[in-house]
Amino acid sequence: MSHYRHHIFFCTNKREDGSQCCENFNAKEMRDYAKKRSKELGLVSSGKVRVNTAGCLNRCEHGPVAVVYPDAVWYSFVDKEDVDEIIKQHLVNDKVVTRLKID
Repeated sequence: MSHYRHHIFFCTNKREDGSQCCENFNAKEMRDYAKKRSKELGLVSSGKVRVNTAGCLNRCEHGPVAVVYPDAVWYSFVDKEDVDEIIKQHLVNDKVVTRLKID
């Protein structure tokens, strides 16, 4: 069994050629926010959630992306409200956020 119930990876890749990438959409800021909120909610210290950076996840056409394991659910997000919804619904309540899910 994994140490964490959920592991969420945020793509924070920056493409030097200027083509579309997650960092063009403030992905690092959103990752930092998710990490901060997860700590504030006690999810990290309880072993429920781990928030990490990922290199390019090769889903650039979907805008900024994150993936939750072990569920293998992919999300696109726009702002802190979207990240809050992923944390509350998926990471806390084990419910996929359908409106943000990408296939």
